[in-house]
Amino acid sequence: MNPLSWFVILLVLGLLFLWLAQRSKTRSGLPPGRVIYTDTGGWNRLERPLFSRHLALTGKPDYLVADGDAVIPVEVKSSRAPFQPYDSHILQLAVYCLLVEECYGRRPSYGIIKYADQAFEIEYTPELEEELLATLDDMRADLEERDAPRDHDDPGRCQACGYRQHCDQILT
Repeated sequence: MNPLSWFVILLVLGLLFLWLAQRSKTRSGLPPGRVIYTDTGGWNRLERPLFSRHLALTGKPDYLVADGDAVIPVEVKSSRAPFQPYDSHILQLAVYCLLVEECYGRRPSYGIIKYADQAFEIEYTPELEEELLATLDDMRADLEERDAPRDHDDPGRCQACGYRQHCDQILT
């Protein structure tokens, strides 16, 4: 083969790889921009958690994507998407929005919850932040009382719980 044929073959392969990479990113549910943080372990070393000393709160979003001045948190769930995101998933994403604001000095206008088959953009409003802070206050009050009731009757969930060794409401 002559050099021109090799050039054309390499050019076509390069364009194919670029197309596949763009398609993969689009299907990942990540917004446009550069991934600046990942907690999936698949790309680089695991990142340090984001931390708010003011709120004594820590968290590790799956991804943070920088798009211009914006930093967008992305939480990935392996399950199929519900009709609408669960409240607990929205509050988890709100924690990451709050931590991004404190750690990066930029308030995200939204975050993304990516399920296996669908992604949801969740607007980070003052009302959502207020709901999050009230929930955190309620959780801390329950911890201080030390009598927060178990909120399920699922033995499998109980078995997998990270607090099982300290719980006095274990299901058999």
